[in-house]
Amino acid sequence: MYRIEKYDSLYHKMWNDFVESSKNGTFLFHRDFMEYHKDRFEDYSLMIFDEQKLVAIFPANREGDTVYSHKGLTYGGLVYGNKIKLSGVIKIYNSLLKYFYDNNIVTFHLKPVPSIYHKLPSQEQEYVMFLINAKLSRRDGLSVIDRDVMLPITKSRKEAIKRGKKKDLVIIEEPNFKLFWEEILIPNLKKKHDSEPVHTALEMEYLYKKFPEQIRHFNVYHNNKIVAGTTMFITDTVAHPQYISGQEDKNTLGSLDYLYDYLINLFSDKKYFDFGPSTEEQGRKLNEGILFWKESFGARTMIQDFYEVNTTNPHLLDDTLQ
Repeated sequence: MYRIEKYDSLYHKMWNDFVESSKNGTFLFHRDFMEYHKDRFEDYSLMIFDEQKLVAIFPANREGDTVYSHKGLTYGGLVYGNKIKLSGVIKIYNSLLKYFYDNNIVTFHLKPVPSIYHKLPSQEQEYVMFLINAKLSRRDGLSVIDRDVMLPITKSRKEAIKRGKKKDLVIIEEPNFKLFWEEILIPNLKKKHDSEPVHTALEMEYLYKKFPEQIRHFNVYHNNKIVAGTTMFITDTVAHPQYISGQEDKNTLGSLDYLYDYLINLFSDKKYFDFGPSTEEQGRKLNEGILFWKESFGARTMIQDFYEVNTTNPHLLDDTLQ
């Protein structure tokens, strides 16, 4: 049995050091990133110890009798160190399920870190989900470029990129989030989806100051006027556009194609370029237009799974290890 403790600020450095040395953690799990929106969630992050040694962490929040691998993060789940093996993860989940049960948690929702973000193979918990009869509640299709097998971009994308060059578009890396948010991102999201960005410009400015190497922002200008932009999240293995948007005449200018071509080449040191999901409605609906555009850059589909777990099933792991 492992000892499980709720995260406390006294463990701030220990937690962050563990994320840095883990085999499937990214900067999203750093406490400075997680806590920018701590007023929106009841934190229920857990730390798993083998005697005095920290062997895993579980970034999470709680709502009543339900725990989520943190709803404020794109992905989550159990984060573990380089030396842990499958049998250890099974034992950890055995302890974790019993901990949830003892603390009146009926259900927990898990969204493991997609494999492209792993620094070493780290899909042990997906196997555990099979063992405990977890429900696959959602599956997103991520459009991903793999540097090891680069595919050619299509003729239409090449033509759009050429338009961007002919229009003398200028790409500038600058932390001018407010300009992009107010002129491009917010109006577009409101018009197309009647929604708002998950992060405000002020929150992104705060996060950028904390993580200047992992968060990078680029604006695109035409005749000194902003026409597009993107905020990139950079991890050990992946370059990912967290936000990207352009003015309605982007097809005329070729601004987004020109920007993506620039970014794909700029971050060529990362094994993967993750365009993000092209699925909607819990993965049940495919946005064919967006998917076509991403695939025309050479991206292909990898999956991100989401699970729903009944905590009354820890006994299902008792006899797994002989």
